[in-house]
Formats: sequence, C-alpha cells, structure tokens
Amino acid sequence: RRRREKEAPAHGVGASRMFRPEKKSQEAMFKRGFDDNNYSLADENHQDKKFSNIQDVYADNLHEEMDKIVEIVDEYPYVAIDTEFPGVVAKPLGKFTTSSEYRYRQLKCNVDLLNIIQLGISFYDKNGERRPGVCTWQFNFKFNLGVDMYAIDSIDLLTKSGLNFKLHEEKGIDVNEFGALLITSGLVLTDEVCWISFHGGYDYGYLLKVLTNNRLPEKESEFFELYHMFFIRSYDLKYMMKSCEDLKGGLDKLADDLKVARIGPQHQAGSDSLLTAASFFSMREQYFENLIDEDKFMGVLYGLGEGGPAPPQSSRALSAK
Repeated sequence: RRRREKEAPAHGVGASRMFRPEKKSQEAMFKRGFDDNNYSLADENHQDKKFSNIQDVYADNLHEEMDKIVEIVDEYPYVAIDTEFPGVVAKPLGKFTTSSEYRYRQLKCNVDLLNIIQLGISFYDKNGERRPGVCTWQFNFKFNLGVDMYAIDSIDLLTKSGLNFKLHEEKGIDVNEFGALLITSGLVLTDEVCWISFHGGYDYGYLLKVLTNNRLPEKESEFFELYHMFFIRSYDLKYMMKSCEDLKGGLDKLADDLKVARIGPQHQAGSDSLLTAASFFSMREQYFENLIDEDKFMGVLYGLGEGGPAPPQSSRALSAK
C-alpha cells in the first residue's frame, strides 16, 4: 500500500500518480471502475465479513467500543497498531543533510496532505496472551473518494483487500472526535502502555496528526518529542529485526519465519495489527529470551530518528515485567 510510482514535480513537491477529484463533479470519481451501484472493485460484503477476534468500528458504535477499550487496557497494556492510508503521493524537494531527514520530510508532506483511512489496535497482556474473544478494534474513518486525495494504486490495493469505501463515506468516523476520545482513553500519555508497530513511522505520523489536530512538526527532532510524549513506551519490529540476522523482509515474511498465522485479510488494519502483536511476542521469545534491551530498542522508529532525542528516562523499565 506504500508503493510509489514514478514521480513528476508539481507545486513544489514531486507528486506520484495520484487522484484528487474536483468537488464540483462526481464524474471523475467513477471513471476507474467505481459506480454508484458497485462502489468497490472487491466483494461489497468483504469488509463486513466477521472474524471473532476483530471488531469493526464506525461512527455509530465509536463511543460504545471506546468504552470497552478503556475497561481492558489495564489488563492488556501491550497495544499493537497498524494504519491504512491513501498511499504516498509526494516527495520533498531540496537539499537534505541526512537520509533520515529526507525520509522524515517525505513522511511529513504526505501525512500533511492525506487523511487516514483505517486504524487497527490489538491488545495483549505482558505474557503475550491476546485478550479472549475480541482483542482487535478496527476503526474506519470518514474518507470520500470524490473529495480526498489519494494514490490510485493504493486505493486499488485496498479495495481488492476488501475495504468498502462507500461505508467509509457514509458511516466513517470523524477523526477529530476520535482524537478527543483517544486523548482521554488511557492509551496515550502514559508509561503503563507499550505500543508495538512494524515500520511505524507513517502509523505514528497519522496518529499524531489525529491527536494534535495539526500538521506534523517541521523538524524531525520536534516530531520525536511529540512521539515520545504521547507514546512513552514503544517498539518497532522492523528496527528490532536489524539485530536478528536471519529475519528479513516485510511483516508477512516475518510472520512466516516466526510461524505466526494471520487472522483476517491482509492490508486491513485490524488483521495487520493483530499479526504485528503476535509477531512481536514470538520474536521476543525466540530471539530475545523474553527480555528486550530497552536502551537499544525502545522509542526508535525504523528509518527515522537520526538526531531525534532519546526516550524519557522514566520510560525505561524491563519490557518483560
């Protein structure tokens, strides 16, 4: 979903093959196989297929499901996340002193331009056991193919994976309402919760945009200050893999190597977050003897962070406790 095609410069940034519909006309919205009777290239009911561990959340059940999350986070404080977003449509222009600075500027310009589509959050306890029954909540945000900017190849991939964009337009969650609920949920701004991601720069970028209702900071160091403030304890599996000689590739390759099975469809945020959580605990057991060096791995995001401040000292506690 994050694959870029050949870029062409536009308005100060390099833009990949993208689609930004004009609000005054719906014609362009349907020209690529979307029509008002068959909105999705995939089975219309695919996103509605039920998996007992994954709860879909839309605007009409947002408060009910957030109340449930507030009740379980103390017992299940290991929280794995994944986001689905409309691809990568732009690249920064100019001179950059480090590759990390370039990657952050690319992340910033894309997150600032685009809107989150889906967020998956999965809950495990400190022993690596997922919550019985529903352990994953999949938040579906308001997204309108006739209005919002996106990369065409990314939307094609998401529709083929089962996302129903008609539901996102009609029943999607308002990001500002979700951000306010997340702030008061007990999930952020606390060292009692440990966050888990795989190559999580964009995941946290979109979450920080939602939480602050603002563009990302201009400087990478300021981004890390916000990141460490909201997500005091966190691990990025892709970064941890650098210390595991025989672990390579993306999330699905990692899960295959660790013998972890997927629940739900690939490229949906709920399933991907659940796979991320299971892979983390399997990796912790198989490669770190259930004890992770927090000084080395906590608060680091793969591909970012050169020059970013270290995580707060108060967050450094044994991850296996």
